[in-house]
Amino acid sequence: MTRIICGVDIASKSLEARIGQQGATGSFANTMEGIAALVCFCQAHQADLVAMEATGGYERRAFAQLSEQGLPVAILNPRAVRQFAQSMGSLEKTDRIDAGMIAWYAEVKQSQPACLAPQSQQQLRALVTRLRQLTDLRTAQLNQQRLVIDRVVAASFGKMLAFLAKQIEDMEQRIAALIEHDPLWRDLNQAFRTIKGVADRTVARLMAEMPEIGTLSNKTISKLAGLAPLANDSGQHQGKRMVRGGRAPVREILFIVGCVVGRHEPDFIAFQQRLRAAGKPPKVVRIAVAHKLLVRLNAKAREVRRQHAPPPQAETA
Repeated sequence: MTRIICGVDIASKSLEARIGQQGATGSFANTMEGIAALVCFCQAHQADLVAMEATGGYERRAFAQLSEQGLPVAILNPRAVRQFAQSMGSLEKTDRIDAGMIAWYAEVKQSQPACLAPQSQQQLRALVTRLRQLTDLRTAQLNQQRLVIDRVVAASFGKMLAFLAKQIEDMEQRIAALIEHDPLWRDLNQAFRTIKGVADRTVARLMAEMPEIGTLSNKTISKLAGLAPLANDSGQHQGKRMVRGGRAPVREILFIVGCVVGRHEPDFIAFQQRLRAAGKPPKVVRIAVAHKLLVRLNAKAREVRRQHAPPPQAETA
């Protein structure tokens, strides 16, 4: 049975919807009222699935509001949708055409709806994102301060840095309290930090950016992070395995923490030495260490989740 799919092209201020590739269309504002009208549009056309691209955050309000109204929503990779459109010979690009392509891609790909994250997960991700923004801003201010010789400007930098330090401390305390309040997160935090070099920020970033950790196989979680070497073979040619795609924020923190862990954990130290002795380039070593760290974290998360799983119910006669 063919599903009725509503494709939605999302912009910062507008939503363009289309039923299937060539079906009915509608334009809505990217506001609560506009999304409510989109819900009515989807319901009126009996849509079985709403498909939209990940747009760096502009899709979150629509995703949450549609999901709360009971409409299944699939979040798609925009690059994959664009490559699909080009492969189908569609070179034109408008919001209405894009909406139809999104619906067509979801139909061909048989995309499945995503689950709306719990409120605590959404809050953790928001806090972690804000902490990263504040940290980046402080780094930028420190770099700019080095070139300042005027006393008035230097005093301004001092006030700004003091304000940022207070804001960062506040975010860190809120994140720590949120993790401590959740039994699963608390145990994951303790398990992750048994690895020397893994600190509280690492734990928070992983929980916020990769809530699936411990529920997927090592191969799947590596692909999700963009740390799984992908085959590049054709006939007798065997190309280099390279990593690409995945979640950049997760990969970034694993690269940083991997360097620290690689100086403290004996098996990581020995692992790096073997790779370097084999003549592997520094970049390959860095990726391999991050991958090994992710696999170790995934194993620890799997064990913690197993302990938190509800006991099987006894069968009744």
